[in-house]
Amino acid sequence: MFLYDDIEETKTRFVSFMGESQRFDLAIISSGRHYGKQIVLDMQSNRFAIVGSDDLEEPGYIEHAYRLNEEEASELRSFLYEVV
Repeated sequence: MFLYDDIEETKTRFVSFMGESQRFDLAIISSGRHYGKQIVLDMQSNRFAIVGSDDLEEPGYIEHAYRLNEEEASELRSFLYEVV
């Protein structure tokens, strides 16, 4: 039994950048489903999170979602501030 089964147009941006300690290969998926937030998939770690600007302010959110240390999360967070 499905809770929902929708098809929705999305926009996907693929970005790769090198931080001080690691490389990030991201797929950033935008749709109307998540109230203005985006799905950010880290293809290197096979981890993803639904991220909005409020989530970037939440202590430990990026660290937990992507299993990053504080320095790595800071690099990703800095990039995501420009995107979300």
